[in-house]
Amino acid sequence: MRIYDLHCDVLYKMLLEPRLSFSDDKTLDVTYERLVEGGIGLQAFAIFLPEDRVPTFEMVEEAVHAFHTSILSRPKMVFVKSREDLSRAEREGGIGALLTLEGAEGLMGSLEYLQRAYDLGVRCLGLTWNYANWAADGVLEERRAGLTLKGRELVARCDEIGMIIDISHLNEPGFWEVLEFGKRPVIASHSNAAAVTGHPRNLSDEQIQAVIVRGGCIGITFVPDFIGGGQGIADVLKHLDHVCSLGGEDHVGFGSDFDGIDEYLHGLTHPGQYVKLTEALHKHYSSEQVEKFLHQNWRRFLEANLPE
Repeated sequence: MRIYDLHCDVLYKMLLEPRLSFSDDKTLDVTYERLVEGGIGLQAFAIFLPEDRVPTFEMVEEAVHAFHTSILSRPKMVFVKSREDLSRAEREGGIGALLTLEGAEGLMGSLEYLQRAYDLGVRCLGLTWNYANWAADGVLEERRAGLTLKGRELVARCDEIGMIIDISHLNEPGFWEVLEFGKRPVIASHSNAAAVTGHPRNLSDEQIQAVIVRGGCIGITFVPDFIGGGQGIADVLKHLDHVCSLGGEDHVGFGSDFDGIDEYLHGLTHPGQYVKLTEALHKHYSSEQVEKFLHQNWRRFLEANLPE
């Protein structure tokens, strides 16, 4: 069973502490050994810039350098920039590594830097984090202004070059503007259902259905505050059930947010424990559905939206 996980923040920790090792470092949730243990077929690695530093494109490049030296240097890791890379990782039994950018701050308002990020292999862009930046307002920004004029230009340019837009962290006005000013499918790499747990980071039924209609994909995340309930694996399935009830069986997967969280679900604290989630899925869904949730839906989306 190959698992695709569309969000983790291990690169953020590496920016904060460059001496961290991707191999068997107990201060990290995501390590090479745990990806192997968990049967991970693809892991997305987010570039999230430390909030206590002035964001620059040089910091984005610093994260890309750490990605190459610490992560891609491991024997089974395959840098996924294209459909062919995705297929090669599967053929060779490797672990695909997808590079994403969480927040446009480091692009410094420049569409040229957007192109440079794409040239470096970044294939997915989350426009903002929880607050405002030059492109958009996040879910916790009180003014709720959506996209800026430059943000609209950014969305249009992402469409042109093939940069996938991630609407996790974007506020609802901005969400609808992304769908208005962009025409390609979008993803929510790590967001849950607001109807199940009313957290600002979760998506309304209308948003979930809009992502589905556009041909996008939603990654159910393991952040306890977003999950609610008793905060165990059974509560993850409630969000999965809800997305499926809205027509999302072919448009939902997982985006753990490991290394971006300080609290954990019971029994699901690192990628090596995906086996426990897999066991729970098999008790509630058909084998065909489990395959969709664990990798096929994300696989199909990436096959359709990565360059050849």
